[in-house]
Amino acid sequence: TEGETLTLETLLYGVLLCSGNDAAVAVAQHVGGSVKGFVALMNEKAQELGMEHSSFANPNGLDDEQHYSTARDMAKLARAALENETLMRIASTRSVTIGGRTMTNHNKLLHYVDGCLGLKTGYTKAAGRTLVSCAEKNGQRLIAVTLQDGNDWADHQALYEYGFSAYPARTCAVRGQALTQAPVSGGVSSTVPLIAGAGFCYPAAETERLTTRICLDEPLRAPVSAGKTVGAAVFCLNGTEIGRVPLVAGRTVMPKVSSALAGLKLELKDE
Repeated sequence: TEGETLTLETLLYGVLLCSGNDAAVAVAQHVGGSVKGFVALMNEKAQELGMEHSSFANPNGLDDEQHYSTARDMAKLARAALENETLMRIASTRSVTIGGRTMTNHNKLLHYVDGCLGLKTGYTKAAGRTLVSCAEKNGQRLIAVTLQDGNDWADHQALYEYGFSAYPARTCAVRGQALTQAPVSGGVSSTVPLIAGAGFCYPAAETERLTTRICLDEPLRAPVSAGKTVGAAVFCLNGTEIGRVPLVAGRTVMPKVSSALAGLKLELKDE
């Protein structure tokens, strides 16, 4: 209502649950100083996320020649949205009463798909039905995007059934666990365990080949300090790098004490 004052949180519920064009404009004016200022911020963020085939002209998605995107770019945006806890909390809410209003989420997948986390529906005459969604199963998250799809609810359900079945997450590294042993020269121990500094999982079909390559910054020579980053584990899918995690020394390896030095210490002690 004109002249009404609402919290930003209430407006965000209005945007994400009810697709409120008025709420989107109000948020844009508040955050960007004006709709034009906010649109500039939108395009700036799109470039940061690598959305090379997107252009935004307004905050609510209404038809405009300068307002367009692709399914892949929308997936990149969805992946970034998953990192925002506030946005995901709101987008996954089925219904809420806030600011004197009761709002129900337009995203029916929250009821249809177990583990659905959101994200956003859309519709205009020019764009047709659009839907960006995310679902989680056994710790794995998948994103689905459909544009101009009149049967999107069923199609997203089918996509998730296929995705979780055909591309299960395969664990390449578990944070804090040893990936391999590395040789150490000149030490009281000839090897040191290399511990994954982060976890890494990747969805891959049974027919795809996941390999791990250990890359040390330099050959290890004692002394080696526990916890020191000494290299990285590089993960490849069918020969192409898909990610890497740092490797740290799992224990301290002290240098060997030569027999001559040991004798010298003994003589000094006897004196």
